[in-house]
Amino acid sequence: MIRTFTLTSVAILCFAANSLLCRLALAPNLIDPATFTSVRVASAAALLTIWVLARRKEFPRRAYADARSIAALLGYMAFFSFGYTRLGAGTGALMLIGGVQLTMLHVAWREGERFSLLAWLGLGLALLGVVYLVLPGVSAPDPLGAVLMAVSGASFGLFSLLARRGSDPVEVNASNLLWCLPPVALVNLCLLGEFTGTPAGFALAIASGALATGLGYIVWYMAVRSLTAGQAATVQLSMPAVTALGGVIFLAEPLTSRLLVASTAMIGGIALVMIQRARPRPDP
Repeated sequence: MIRTFTLTSVAILCFAANSLLCRLALAPNLIDPATFTSVRVASAAALLTIWVLARRKEFPRRAYADARSIAALLGYMAFFSFGYTRLGAGTGALMLIGGVQLTMLHVAWREGERFSLLAWLGLGLALLGVVYLVLPGVSAPDPLGAVLMAVSGASFGLFSLLARRGSDPVEVNASNLLWCLPPVALVNLCLLGEFTGTPAGFALAIASGALATGLGYIVWYMAVRSLTAGQAATVQLSMPAVTALGGVIFLAEPLTSRLLVASTAMIGGIALVMIQRARPRPDP
């Protein structure tokens, strides 16, 4: 339990860092979203490939290639970058988490997962925390941006659940990222006329790929194997709060009572769900 909690916490910190790095790069137009995505994927693929080679001295001859995982990975990364060019931070976080939640909880229900009353109360409390954190004062979202971020969230939800089936999370993720390079490069080429790149923008994209994405995915997939689909969906509710706290620490954003209350609600709700074991669907 302690190992799962630690791995999950580290993964959430990495995912929050991705949002911060993306905003830092895209908001001042230090790099265009397509190039940011390409550099992020390439950096993550490079790190995981080095990791695999360091462990095995060679890359597996039979590389893993799951079309669904590759498509989900591409959808998450591309729509994430383009979505944040049209949405504010709060609205984007809400749409992303909403997409993840709906997707993973739907899969959990189809797999026969059921929750106790206390777990449902915990989930409701965590959701209220998300709403309280990001909705007040946020204007109506840009329709296209909202769709892009919702698709990104749904893609990440599917990607996380599909990763549970791999025998070696490091090799599977390295292979998925490598197979994702051609389509993401094609997107970049199609939008070459909108290219923007600065040294700072490339540095932020590399950090997002190698550190926040590469290492983050390793620990997340190790953690998700010990979580039910519902628990994995719920624990990700903490990401907007962690992102906001990161903004306070690294971007000098104000620490408000709203942030403290919302963070408490999210963490408390998540704790309620995590301590409850899902009940299997009764036989008909």
